[in-house]
Amino acid sequence: MTSSPQANDARPHDGLRRSDHTAADSHDLIQVRGARENNLAGVSVDIPKRRLSVFTGVSGSGKSSLVFDTIAAESRRMINETYTAFLQSFMPSMGRPDVDSLRNLSAAIIVDQERMGANSRSTVGTATDAHTMLRIIFSRIGTPHIGSASAFSFNTAEGMCPECEGLGRVSEIDLAELVDTELSLNEGAIKAPGFAVGTWYWQIMASSGFFDPDAKLKDYTARQWEDFLYKDSVKVKVGTSNFTYEGLVTKVRRQYLGKDRESMQSPARAFADRALKLTGCPACGGTRLNEAARSAKVDGRTITECSSLQISDLAGFVRDLRAPAVGPILETLRDTLDSLVEIGLGYLSLDRESGTLSGGESQRVKMVRHLGSSLTDVTYVFDEPTAGLHPHDIQRMNDLLLRLRDKGNTVLVVEHKPETIAIADHVVDLGPGAGAAGGQLCFAGDLDGLRASGTLTGRYFDHRVELREKARQPRGQLTVKGASLHNLRDVDVDIPLGVLTVVTGVAGSGKSSLIHGYVAGQDGVVVADQSPIRGSRRSNPATYTGVLDPIRSAFAKANGVKPGLFSANSTGACPACKGIGLIYTDLAMMAEVASVCEECEGRRFTPEVLSYELRGKNISEVLGMSVAEAHEFFTTGQARAILDRLVAVGLGYLALGQPLTTLSGGERQRLKLAIHMAKNGTTYVLDEPTTGLHLADVDQLLALLDRLVDDGNTVIVIEHHQAVMAHADWIIDLGPGAGHDGGQVVFTGTPTDLVDTGTSLTAEHLRRYVGRAG
Repeated sequence: MTSSPQANDARPHDGLRRSDHTAADSHDLIQVRGARENNLAGVSVDIPKRRLSVFTGVSGSGKSSLVFDTIAAESRRMINETYTAFLQSFMPSMGRPDVDSLRNLSAAIIVDQERMGANSRSTVGTATDAHTMLRIIFSRIGTPHIGSASAFSFNTAEGMCPECEGLGRVSEIDLAELVDTELSLNEGAIKAPGFAVGTWYWQIMASSGFFDPDAKLKDYTARQWEDFLYKDSVKVKVGTSNFTYEGLVTKVRRQYLGKDRESMQSPARAFADRALKLTGCPACGGTRLNEAARSAKVDGRTITECSSLQISDLAGFVRDLRAPAVGPILETLRDTLDSLVEIGLGYLSLDRESGTLSGGESQRVKMVRHLGSSLTDVTYVFDEPTAGLHPHDIQRMNDLLLRLRDKGNTVLVVEHKPETIAIADHVVDLGPGAGAAGGQLCFAGDLDGLRASGTLTGRYFDHRVELREKARQPRGQLTVKGASLHNLRDVDVDIPLGVLTVVTGVAGSGKSSLIHGYVAGQDGVVVADQSPIRGSRRSNPATYTGVLDPIRSAFAKANGVKPGLFSANSTGACPACKGIGLIYTDLAMMAEVASVCEECEGRRFTPEVLSYELRGKNISEVLGMSVAEAHEFFTTGQARAILDRLVAVGLGYLALGQPLTTLSGGERQRLKLAIHMAKNGTTYVLDEPTTGLHLADVDQLLALLDRLVDDGNTVIVIEHHQAVMAHADWIIDLGPGAGHDGGQVVFTGTPTDLVDTGTSLTAEHLRRYVGRAG
């Protein structure tokens, strides 16, 4: 059922009917007309300004395409166009969204779940400016006085530890991964890529004269071992020519430590991951700062001690400081720290690296910058701000969203959680399905209208998963003893085997520390976590899942040619676009423009390759199929097996050749789950698999988890969603709070026992969910 915005879009709180609006009132509406970005099917909708609007719909329905790729993207593009062409040349290039018209936009601030990068110099403190404020305070009132604020920065030469250059860690090479001391050089003792017997550098080492290439490494003298591993560059004669020799460790350090691992070939990256170990810097104890910066104190604490404190504790320390000389900066720092606590991040510390934060934590850290802002009448855009939040914390997040709205801002939220949909002034529901079956406006209006609309979201809004009548019986247990990683307090817990176990607790309670620290990595354990997918414009579901390999083989066998022809990254690729199907034109001071390749007309392959067919379809046509269509086309073999798993996780609507860069977070998560289902593991660990899932999709996920258990596997899920908790056979609840207030097992048992007897925050919210509260 669809409802027009005119029929359902009365603005709440103002007592006005749609017919009461004059032409002037249209300025109070963001007017979208004919939006066709990605799968949007010419969507037209009015969104009230200075209100909280929530966008709902199944994964892939077009929510992000409307909110982020159309409204927010056009706002940012138009702001960028106000700058000179010279300045624009230094900005990210942005094309105009595919939309007929957008009216009454205001400046958009995007607060998304993109991780804050793996730059080890970025921390929670630097990302929120809290560390900058601390540095100013220490430079003014710290004793002894050692200099300006930059003297306390690990990112400046003035303040960084000279040994680790402000990183807090130094790289050590694991010699056991580098060489096999039981072998001689001639027997292939060097395990690093590029040093095999007969290679060029091996010849230089073998002919250097510093050691006998026939002697086993374990028999080298101390001097030979030193020359073999650590000798500085020297000239040696090989045959009639002079060449440069350097010790193996010296050379490997130079080859690997200065390079970005992502740019390495797979064997080299795998070796680097194995052999290069980061250890705490012995000079600064991992604090990143030099001795002078570590010597100054304020009220008995150094800046490194302050940075390592749990933020909730640091907030108390700063609150007690009395220093008129830095009064204003102290007040600002107090507000920032209080905001971090209020937003549910009090368990972090300022020295926590940004790259280690989850997507939800990253988004909340970014929020802190905006809570104290004096800006009004701007548009804030959020992408599932409840991701990674316990139901207890969702209420606090809701309060923050309402605060931003009440300051006179427009707040647009893409969200699935009913607790956040419930506070919306206005709901925009897209669908009815995903991919090509989505992209239409199903409903726009208030919450009561959504409930009565008959849309999928409306029907599932009040849907509740019931507690199991009878939990499945375990067939053994996995015992964890004395777990003490991070904030865990000597935890002993038995995890049942052969059933569905949900590990829950507030954010920062120790769930991930327990499961990833003590369960993941054991034999037979398969982990599907939320780590980002490595990929580029060339990566797509076909390449990522490996289904392209049997497809290429099938084409090759049917046509009597080599499989490599059917790879868009190989010899069969269109030479003009190099197999991408698009030509990206950099117009220097203007936005980069993507246009369909005229040579192959977007089909990515040469005419010769496109002339080869498999059951009437060429390779380009197959890559254009949805997973569901391909599932019908490939009825046997490895291709069918992979496609079966993609359908099982609800990705039937995705195109095989769709770039991974266009997938939502929920789609990427389920894509990884589909891959992991192929592994022969008996224990599956899933990390918040409901992320990005519509209420209706959660039921499908539960059926999938049941299927894994019924096939004889153990499934352990780290999750906040009450539907998953209610469906579990066993619950392990950590807490009672976060950080040093957590780290304990506060309940183990069935969900029914938790509802009947539990006293934790999880018990309270699960009781409310299943209708047994109070």
